[in-house]
Amino acid sequence: MGNTTIALGAATSEASAWDRDWASRGACRNSDPDALFVQGAAQNRAKLVCGGCPVRTECLAEALDNRTEFGVWGGMTERERRALLRRRPDVESWTAYLQDAKRDFETATRKPGSAVLPAQRGA
Repeated sequence: MGNTTIALGAATSEASAWDRDWASRGACRNSDPDALFVQGAAQNRAKLVCGGCPVRTECLAEALDNRTEFGVWGGMTERERRALLRRRPDVESWTAYLQDAKRDFETATRKPGSAVLPAQRGA
């Protein structure tokens, strides 16, 4: 079965679709899960896994919406996520909030007339 995605607007390409099957594409999918549930300085090493992850935003939204208390998710530690939640109590859905931010970023950084390459679609 292919990735399940939802479109973000009428003229949105598959490259900027929100990936609901994000866990299967995460940079950590073949890593030891315990490596992401560490304490102290080891958390900074665990966050390095998230650096180039193609589904970092989806992962972070999942953790924020579910108030996940432990582990590194979407490149943020539990302490960083708690601080973000305290700073932004007005956000009702982090998934919706981050979807909008991701779409806006992709729109702003896309060059006019540029094609979406198969690698950008996850193909």
